[in-house]
Amino acid sequence: MRKTLAVAITISSLFLSLLAAHAEGTWCANYGGRGGTNCGFHSFAQCQAAVSGTGGFCSQNSFKR
Repeated sequence: MRKTLAVAITISSLFLSLLAAHAEGTWCANYGGRGGTNCGFHSFAQCQAAVSGTGGFCSQNSFKR
């Protein structure tokens, strides 16, 4: 029973980590001030709209395959 539960948790964790990897976009918004980053943008225009007025900038996601 313990092994079955451990295997189920491990498989679930791996599946969820793969979903998160696909959620990353091509562009990252680097917000001014406290230095927050959001790499969920698929176009440069989306990223620019998100940082507009925050003093931030957009850069390509270096972790995107």
